[in-house]
Amino acid sequence: MSIGDRVRGMISRAVISLVNDAAKLQALQVTLLAGQTPDDAEHFQHYGFTSVPHAGAEGIALAIGGSTGHTVIINVDDRRYRVKGLPNGEVVVYDDLGHKVHLTRAGIVIDGAGQDIRFINTPTVRVEANLHVTGAITAVGNVTGAGISLQGHVHGGVQAGAAQTGTPV
Repeated sequence: MSIGDRVRGMISRAVISLVNDAAKLQALQVTLLAGQTPDDAEHFQHYGFTSVPHAGAEGIALAIGGSTGHTVIINVDDRRYRVKGLPNGEVVVYDDLGHKVHLTRAGIVIDGAGQDIRFINTPTVRVEANLHVTGAITAVGNVTGAGISLQGHVHGGVQAGAAQTGTPV
């Protein structure tokens, strides 16, 4: 292979076929433009962010030293699911099901795509702002507000009947 062919083959478009996410660095089987199919191309992702691309997603393949025997994949994207039409400066983390965390110019929007959003493995979720809820609130356990617990909360001096007590103080 000539030096020119090696240089031209160093960068190529890759289409993902299979993903091995169990390795320390994700390994991909890809098809390159030249019809080559490296089985264990290393997928370099950004620190602190990881994803498992679907078959058919695309990336950029770099042949280290001009040899497809050591191929690495960078910048994997999937045009089938990419969120489009964002204003300049906005950012979205998304998946193929429509889940999104959208950093908009007006604030942060979390879209569960009709599924639950859960906070796990945390002793406290703190909201340091007003809370506006448009749906029902269901509590399992004690609910306390302004030092008044709703669990076992009683008002003394009230006779049974149709009358109502005043608001808590």
